[in-house]
Amino acid sequence: MFRSFYLAGFECTTGYNLHRQWIDQVVATEHDVRVEQDYELLRSVGIQTVRECARWPLIDRRGRYDFSSLQPFLEALRRYSLEPIWDLFHYGYPEDLDPFEPRFAQRFADYCGAVVRHICRELPGPYYFTPINEASYFSWAAGEVGRFAPHTLGRGYELKVCLARAALLAIARIREACPSARIVTVDPICNVVSPKNASRRARDEAAHFNDKVVFQFMDMLCGRQLPELGGSRACLDIVGLNYYWTNQWELGKSDQALAPDDPRRMTLGALVRRVVQRYGGDVLVSETAALGSARADWIDELSRTALELKDAGVELSGICLYPVVGMPEWHERGTWVPMGLWDLLPERGNLDRHPHLPALEALRSAQQQLEELQGPHSDVVERCRKKVG
Repeated sequence: MFRSFYLAGFECTTGYNLHRQWIDQVVATEHDVRVEQDYELLRSVGIQTVRECARWPLIDRRGRYDFSSLQPFLEALRRYSLEPIWDLFHYGYPEDLDPFEPRFAQRFADYCGAVVRHICRELPGPYYFTPINEASYFSWAAGEVGRFAPHTLGRGYELKVCLARAALLAIARIREACPSARIVTVDPICNVVSPKNASRRARDEAAHFNDKVVFQFMDMLCGRQLPELGGSRACLDIVGLNYYWTNQWELGKSDQALAPDDPRRMTLGALVRRVVQRYGGDVLVSETAALGSARADWIDELSRTALELKDAGVELSGICLYPVVGMPEWHERGTWVPMGLWDLLPERGNLDRHPHLPALEALRSAQQQLEELQGPHSDVVERCRKKVG
């Protein structure tokens, strides 16, 4: 489906964090001013598809649109012939809006239509759009525990419904503006386990979370839940799954990830199969990463997972390494996270990209296995080998 099996994503969160400080990760990582350098790095390792962001708070000025923040990325995408998947809402929204109010959904849909028309004028297809990134996580973080604006408590499910309504209006507007557009629905895939020797009630609660809560937003989009919102399987379209080491925990201990060797952990492959059995269609690992020295081993595991899924008859569309360069913590701006293929180390006012060689070598090895995924005559495989070899 995509030009390369391994994709890359640049962290692009905007909005107000736990401390009510404005954050813009595109600026914080200097991706806005180093975009050409960043794309050159991707091309050098055979990555041709990239998740990028249209930052809603920067573009939408009380209903009037300023696309200047998009232009450096549009120009660089043309120059390097990379294929983008566009996030249209990555946690941040215009300050004059309240996501619980009805006008939020209409304003979002109008904005999505305007951005899509602009992008289609500027770039050739194919076109991929993610209306709302991680609606389930954002509903919890911003609506249940107050970590992001609007810093609300106890209204997580209500916010999820508001976001589903906004997403469905936006999808209709996107398809009006660009009938060939594919929608990439991006949400976390999680697994909660009950404590050892747990009560029946605790086991049932964990099962309810895994079977129902994890899928609420996608079920709303595809019309299984709250069908009055107007969802359908076509609205869900490509299912993007975000998965990190923190996505599995014991019931009541969401701040403590299960240990890597905990036998209650599910493999990523098993989680993907669960989703395919539920929805069918195209599936993508839309975000995944590991920390520090664990990066290379995780890329090796991702490659094995992709091959195992293929053997099981599941055609995974791709795996997105996200973030592909390091980033500062959302809520602790002085703390830099060693993730991705390149680390960012603040030195003398610069954020140079320092290659993490074990991860890059693991990626090269994984790309060499693409022949098993794509077939012996794949042009993609040959291009990737030339780029990394």
